[in-house]
Amino acid sequence: MVTDQLGTARTPGRPRSEKAEKAIIDATIDMIAEGATVAELSIEAIAARAGVGKTTIYRRWSGKEDLVVDALTSLKAPIPDLDAPTVRENIVRYLAAMQHESHSRRTRCIMNIAMSESERFPTLAERFREIAIKPRREALRVVLQRGTASGELRPDLDVEVAMASLTGAMLFFTKWRENDDPLPPDLADRIADQILPGLLP
Repeated sequence: MVTDQLGTARTPGRPRSEKAEKAIIDATIDMIAEGATVAELSIEAIAARAGVGKTTIYRRWSGKEDLVVDALTSLKAPIPDLDAPTVRENIVRYLAAMQHESHSRRTRCIMNIAMSESERFPTLAERFREIAIKPRREALRVVLQRGTASGELRPDLDVEVAMASLTGAMLFFTKWRENDDPLPPDLADRIADQILPGLLP
């Protein structure tokens, strides 16, 4: 038990309830995954779904766009460790992380919403790119730049095209597949082995 400046006893801990925040995030994700668009979401509906008051949401988020950004970002797994000794192994790790995220129908639905509503909610889309997309792109860019510096990859490598080739191939399978059949467990290896020869010296 601690005492504030007025001498009033209060319990220690964070002023905001982490349990309430999780309930709010989960409610937002569930509603979008069930088909609600960002335009259709409302703070009132999210609060009712989460079992909290609207003021609890507004203490943490300025509006639904900020809330949706945090909800979407919470679904992005941490960037994998890309400190393996070879470029190939780092590329496989990166692609495998992309494939792993695609396993959840819930995650796929949320990511599609994030990108498909970018014109109507440009601030949301830009914040999502800054928080969830750009750090991952930079991680892959560093892997390829290290490869050119070490001589593993060709010195005249077009890094941006190489990134697009690698990630685009995985997106072809994870985002644009025609059914929900399981993806082959060695897909990341197969993509790396197909594209890497064109990146070598």
